[in-house]
Amino acid sequence: VAYGTKYGVLVRSPDAAALQVHMKAPASAATANMLLSPMPGTLLSLAVAVGAKVHAGQDLCVVEAMKMQNVLTAPRDGVVKELLASAGATLSADQAILSFEDATKAARA
Repeated sequence: VAYGTKYGVLVRSPDAAALQVHMKAPASAATANMLLSPMPGTLLSLAVAVGAKVHAGQDLCVVEAMKMQNVLTAPRDGVVKELLASAGATLSADQAILSFEDATKAARA
């Protein structure tokens, strides 16, 4: 607290600060409501459709990369707004697979 204002401070060790430049940047506002592919691969299956209500941790799709299948889950509760890729599609890293909206927003629409 300084002059009545509360400030948040993050102190890192020199090693952690040096490694920070190599860490992935947080999601931008433009992609905050999207499920992104974590790596290049093939979208094997989608377990949801447009309009489906999803809960945090729910399985949404499977991406295969180098013969390994990765199940991608919902990062939070919401409603599937749009499917941006279909099963069988080749995905690049950070490519959007689907978009979400808050359940309250979807109910108002």
